[in-house]
Amino acid sequence: MASEDTPLLVSDGELAHEALYNRFSTSRKRVIVALVGCSAILPMFVFHSLTSSLPSFPVPLTSFRFAHGSFIPCIPQIAADLNSTGQIVSFAVSVLTCGVALGSMLFATYSGFYGRRPMYLCCLPLHCLGSIGIGTAKTIPQLMIFRFVQGFGTSGGIAVGGAVIGDIYKLTERGTAMGIFFAASLLGGAISPVVGGWGAKYSSWRDVQLGLFFVGLFVFMGMLLLLPETSHPGTLGMDESEDSESTAVEERRYKWVWLNPFSCIWLLRSPNLLFVTIASATVLYTDNTLLVPIAYTLGARYNITNEAIIGACYFPMGLGNIIGAPLAGMLSDRIVIKWRKRRGGYWIQEDRLRVAVFGGATLVPLSIVLCGFITHFVSGPLGLSLNLFCFFINGLGVYLVLSPSSAYLVDVVHSQSSQILAASIGLRFLLLAIAVSGILPSISHFGVLVTNTAVGMIAWGGFILLWLTVKYGDKMRAWVDVGYSTIETT
Repeated sequence: MASEDTPLLVSDGELAHEALYNRFSTSRKRVIVALVGCSAILPMFVFHSLTSSLPSFPVPLTSFRFAHGSFIPCIPQIAADLNSTGQIVSFAVSVLTCGVALGSMLFATYSGFYGRRPMYLCCLPLHCLGSIGIGTAKTIPQLMIFRFVQGFGTSGGIAVGGAVIGDIYKLTERGTAMGIFFAASLLGGAISPVVGGWGAKYSSWRDVQLGLFFVGLFVFMGMLLLLPETSHPGTLGMDESEDSESTAVEERRYKWVWLNPFSCIWLLRSPNLLFVTIASATVLYTDNTLLVPIAYTLGARYNITNEAIIGACYFPMGLGNIIGAPLAGMLSDRIVIKWRKRRGGYWIQEDRLRVAVFGGATLVPLSIVLCGFITHFVSGPLGLSLNLFCFFINGLGVYLVLSPSSAYLVDVVHSQSSQILAASIGLRFLLLAIAVSGILPSISHFGVLVTNTAVGMIAWGGFILLWLTVKYGDKMRAWVDVGYSTIETT
C-alpha cells in the first residue's frame, strides 16, 4: 500500500514543467511572497481604514431589546468636514468596490500580456495618488473620484499576487504558499479597523489616508527594486504577438495593445469555477454580516461607545483569518499529495477542495448562527466574550474555504491564473455589494437572530456547491472546456 512517503510516479513532461519552478532560489521566493503579500495588504487596509471612520447609518433597531437603541460608533468627521451626511459619504464603500472589481480584471488581463511586474509598477502609484486625493478632498465628488482611483490602484494586489504565487510554486507547494500569501495580506484586515477606529477617535481620518500613501510608496519602492518578472518564459501575450519575430523585446514591452478586461469573466462559464466562486462569496457574506453592522449588534447590545474599542472587536476575526489561511493551504497540499498517491499518481484537481468542504459545512455557518443566538439571548461580558470567540471561529472557517479555493482556481486553469482570480474576485465583489446592502435593513426589520440564521443557511448552500464540485468535478469539467490544466501544465 502506498504511504505518504511513497514517491509519486511522474512523467517526463511533468518533470520538465517542474523545472520552471526552480528558476528562483528558496530565499528569493520568500522575498517575492513577502513583496506581493505587502501589496495585498493594501486592499484590506484601504477598505477598513475608511469604513471604520465612516459615520453609521441611522437605522432604528426596534427589534433589538436594547436600553438605548442604536448609536453612532464613529464621530462623523468625514461628513462634518465635507458638509455632508453619513448616508452619502458611505457610498464611498460602493465606489471602492467598483474600483477594485474593475481594476483587478484590467490588471489581471494585462499581466498575462505584459507580465506581473509592470502591473505592480502601474497600479501602486495610482493607490498613492488616490490616498493623497482622499486625504485632501474638499468636496464629496472629489472624495468619490479619488476613492475610485485608490481602489483601482490597490486592486492588483490579490489577483496578480495570486498569479505570482502560481508562477513560482509547483502544485504540491502552491497551497502552502498561497496560504502564507493570504495570511500576510490579512494583516491589513486585522489591524486596519483598529487603526481606523483609533484614527477616527484620537486623530483624523485624513491622517489615516496620509499613512496609506506612505505605505503604498514603501511597497512600490520594494517592487521596483526587488521584484523580478515571474511569468513562465514564452507564456506572455507579447511573446506570442504577430510581430514578435521582427520587434525587439523592449519595444514590444512598451507597445500598447488594447485588451478586453472583461474577457476573463467568460472563464466562469465553467460550472466548477462558477460554483467555487459563488461558494467563496457565501462565506465572505457571513464575514460581512458579522462586521458591517457591528456597531448595531455588539456595540449597542453590550454598550460599547468607544470607536477604538469597536475597531478592536474586528481583531478576533482577523486573527482567525491569519491562522486559517496558512493552515488551510498546508492541509490542502497534503491532501493533494495523499489522494494522488492513493490513485497511483493520478491527479484530480478537486482534491484540494476537500479542506474547504469541512470549513464550509461546519465552522462558517455554525459560527454566524451562534452569534445571532448569543447576541439575542446572552447579555453582559459573557455574551460579548462568546461573540468574539465566534468571530474567531468564523475567521478561521472563512479562510479554510477561501485559501484552498483560490489555490484550486490557479491549479485548474494555471495558464490563465491571474484572469480567473480577477473574474472570481469581481463576481464576489458584485454579489457582496448587492447582498451587504440588505444587512442593516434586515437587522432593523427582523433582528440579528433571524438575519444571522438566514445568512447561515446561505453559507450552507455554498457548502453544497463545494461538495458537488468535489463529488462530480471531473464530470462537470467535461461539460465546458475553458483550457483546464493537466499535471504537466499546472
